[in-house]
Amino acid sequence: MACVLEAPLRMSVLSEVTASSRHYVDRLFDLDPQKVLQGVIDMKNAVIGNNKQKANLIVLGAVPRLLYLLQQETSSTELRTECAVVLGSLAMGTENNVKSLLDCHIIPALLQGLLSPDLKFIEACLRCLRTIFISPVTPEDLLYTDATVISHLMALLSRSRYTQEYICQIFSHCCKGPDHQTILFNHGAVQNIAHLLVSTSYKVRMQALKCFSVLAFENPQVSMTLVNVSVDGELLPQIFVKMLQRDKPIEMQLTSAKCLTSICRAGAIRTDDPCIVLKTLPCLVRMCSKDRLLEERVEGAETLAYLIETDVELQRMASITDHLIVMLADYFKYPSSVSAITDIKRLDHDLKHAHELRQAAFKLYASLGANDEDIRKKIIETENMMDRIVNGLSESSIKVRLAAVRCLHSLSRSVQQLRTSFQDHAVWKPLMKVLQNAPNEILVVASSTLCNLLLEFSPSKEPILESGAIELLCSLTQSENLALRVNGIWALMNMAFQAEQKIKSDILRGLSTEQLFQLLSDSDVNVLMKTLGLLRNLLSTRPHIDHIMSTHGKQIMQAVTLILEGEHNIEVKEQTLCILANIADGTTAKELIMTNDDILQKIKYYMSHSNAKLQLAAMFCISNLIWNEEEGSQERQDKLRDMGIVDILHKLSQSSDPNLCDKAKTALQQYLA
Repeated sequence: MACVLEAPLRMSVLSEVTASSRHYVDRLFDLDPQKVLQGVIDMKNAVIGNNKQKANLIVLGAVPRLLYLLQQETSSTELRTECAVVLGSLAMGTENNVKSLLDCHIIPALLQGLLSPDLKFIEACLRCLRTIFISPVTPEDLLYTDATVISHLMALLSRSRYTQEYICQIFSHCCKGPDHQTILFNHGAVQNIAHLLVSTSYKVRMQALKCFSVLAFENPQVSMTLVNVSVDGELLPQIFVKMLQRDKPIEMQLTSAKCLTSICRAGAIRTDDPCIVLKTLPCLVRMCSKDRLLEERVEGAETLAYLIETDVELQRMASITDHLIVMLADYFKYPSSVSAITDIKRLDHDLKHAHELRQAAFKLYASLGANDEDIRKKIIETENMMDRIVNGLSESSIKVRLAAVRCLHSLSRSVQQLRTSFQDHAVWKPLMKVLQNAPNEILVVASSTLCNLLLEFSPSKEPILESGAIELLCSLTQSENLALRVNGIWALMNMAFQAEQKIKSDILRGLSTEQLFQLLSDSDVNVLMKTLGLLRNLLSTRPHIDHIMSTHGKQIMQAVTLILEGEHNIEVKEQTLCILANIADGTTAKELIMTNDDILQKIKYYMSHSNAKLQLAAMFCISNLIWNEEEGSQERQDKLRDMGIVDILHKLSQSSDPNLCDKAKTALQQYLA
């Protein structure tokens, strides 16, 4: 019986809640325009800061009526303006409020309102549009559905400081990726917004700055244009530099630094330019210090990580500025310990930003340690660093896990650390765990790190093998994701280098002949080169060569023929000929070449090729086939002489290339011995 009574009870509560709000909606339908206007004004006052009231009015259907009044040409401008203000206030509530407004097609109605001659109404529509577009539930593409909208917004930039502030804010929130950047750029965004950087209004200057930071991000076209635009005789980079001076608000310093970072990374400013080295980099390091707000420290570290990511000199400079490496260790100390109940708000704030801080620190450590061995050593020697990375690999936040893997990948480039810290902390264990089940973006970086841990001098190589890595890596080679295919085959190539015969056999069994052929016919040259590298490593040392060729010889020879006949670059063909040279070095395996006239003709063809690398690789094959000290060498020499190989060797012994000349003379001596 209790269940039956629940529904009416809930209904009566809803009725009570909405009844108090109903009169606001009812007044919107009054026949007296003056009463309607007063009703909208009263509604505006009722909803300010009252999310419950906002939700009630939406449930009661206030939005369609407000939009109807806003679009009616018979409505007074004052009424239309007040409607836009109320709608903007409703949008400032919850995300569900914004969804309800979007469902009622509020954006086309507001965009239509921008065609009005009345400035106050235009400003109210823009303010409401701004509030809707900055919500995460609003699709940015809604701004770009009608090509005339952007042109009209550009034209409205000159109307008032409010139109400037709101339009720039709309642009910076709706500019996501190169397509949006191109549309805004082609509509003259750079020229139209540049002069706003010297506006008397701080809010306008800030929104214009934010606009440029998203327009220039990873966009060489915009960045190259920006550096050549001047306002009042000053180039934009000079204006940005002024805005990141210490006496400016932190928000302005950070955003200016982001602009200069984007322009630099896009190649429009050199990395050794004083505005980067002496201004942008020190400013971003300042943002990482303990006395900055947590949000500022996150943004500062992430921007700095991006600025120095690919430049070793900037990495070195950052590493010795303001003890940055030690300063970053503090990012892991949140949430701070709470001693009194008064700190609950602080704890909540710290918890909220703790993930972001760790992510930012890992990212910046990854950039700092990307190239320099001494910097990597300093990072690893920072308190509990390896433990922090290991913990980061198993965090619930995907972003932190990804940043931790990136940091580990950066540090794994160090031979010294692979042999020491990585082994001491058994880093391979959590890494293998990450590889079992993770999104592709984490898998790509984790598998790259595994490639480094499988290098022959890494002590982690053996335990990784024992933990079932071959099966995992073979499955990666079948991925649709190109980077994963490359990393899977690369790791197997490293694993096969100077490996025992059992490991090599396990790799071949795990891959299967079918998959090997699939990889050798991959459209990506990186996959092909790494697969050839794997084959070359598998076919090394005579007993291994003979064993593998006895079980997989036919298929491998087919693959070699396929590549030598295909349209491939010099490097691919050279690698393939080197595989043939390895096969020719086998005791029994060389017979697979000697009994294959097609392959012998191909070797002969490449001995006379125009490219010296290919000639040299083909000569290695011949040398291994005719070597005197080996059984059956006389018969092989005779067969090759009959094919005209000796004549080619005589020609090559006169070559101007010293390597070719020496190799040909050495081969001819085998005939004379």
